[in-house]
Amino acid sequence: MQPTPVSLPVFIRAVAAAIQENAEEVTALDQAVGDGDHVINLQRGMEALILQSGEFDKVDWAGAWQKIGMTLMTTVGGASGSLYGTLFIAMGKAVRGRPLNLQTFAEVFAQGVEAVKQRGKADVGEKTMLDVLIPVATTLQQMAATAPLQEVLKKVRLAAETGCESTRNMLATKGRASFLGERAKGHLDAGAKTSQLMIGAIVGVLAEDSATPA
Repeated sequence: MQPTPVSLPVFIRAVAAAIQENAEEVTALDQAVGDGDHVINLQRGMEALILQSGEFDKVDWAGAWQKIGMTLMTTVGGASGSLYGTLFIAMGKAVRGRPLNLQTFAEVFAQGVEAVKQRGKADVGEKTMLDVLIPVATTLQQMAATAPLQEVLKKVRLAAETGCESTRNMLATKGRASFLGERAKGHLDAGAKTSQLMIGAIVGVLAEDSATPA
């Protein structure tokens, strides 16, 4: 988000660990309303990113996000690979030639989320990852210009958690879950849950780093 000594591979490892630690829970969610392969697909993508970790610190944010997006598209597969790939590729394009600070990141992330909306033909309230990504993007845009980083991080974490929980009683309109009708109610969306876990992992790294004296 802001200029930080934390390298991109640290974020990648944190996200991979969060997915691994919650793999059983998310798989159960996905088996209830989806295809059951969401975690396996994501883990394949994270493994590919970890293998490439040494390359990310050699390029700028635009190049790194572009590379992440392309890697996720080709290794994760399915809707998740396409949507996460779209998010990062759009962010890479939006940040090109711009200094990366919190306010810029808020704008860039919002453009990435908008690209996901267009690719998935979905919006908030349809029991997808967008029920997490859109509230997070909104929170960042509302707070980035004026609030201290630690406060922004707390609100972003809360927005992700609240957005994920909101999917529990939604009807799904996308994917396999859309065929379940009322039976999809009572279950969190697996894509929303992993989005929340990823954002929580990134927030955790940034919160710890920004709280550490230089």
